[in-house]
Amino acid sequence: MMARRSRGSDARAVFQVAVSGGGTCTPAVASQATILGEALADLGAVIICGGLGGVMEGVARGARQRGGTVVGVLPGYELGSGNRFLSVRVPTGLGHGRNVLVAAAGDVLVAFPGGAGTLSEIALALKLRRPVIGVGTWGHIAGVDEVRDVVVAVERLRALIPQRGT
Repeated sequence: MMARRSRGSDARAVFQVAVSGGGTCTPAVASQATILGEALADLGAVIICGGLGGVMEGVARGARQRGGTVVGVLPGYELGSGNRFLSVRVPTGLGHGRNVLVAAAGDVLVAFPGGAGTLSEIALALKLRRPVIGVGTWGHIAGVDEVRDVVVAVERLRALIPQRGT
């Protein structure tokens, strides 16, 4: 069972979901990321991601199609960089160092297949005691709730989102 992160005394705070995955990915993974973005927008969550292509673009596309908010934590200094579906661009100039910001900004991290950057965000989220849901990731990382598809990931996320007014 994944624990909820303390939100302090503000029970109405927005639930933030960090999403990690490859900057390039297969069409099937991009489709799953888009479906996740749609579901997160429907749940009222704010999405935090690395802001570039692949999984990040897929989740941003889905969220924006449903009126959601997506924050892209960008590797460079260019405010105009990032994918076209971002609501907010945060240029960091940190390169891969931005991964700690992505991992820390979420109440939970949802990870899709990716490379070393995705793996680092998973490790950082675990170190920060954030719940991590893996959708088709490595499948053998201690502490990662590995699920078979986005439908199951959304079920897990629903259980983590604080109920308003409670």
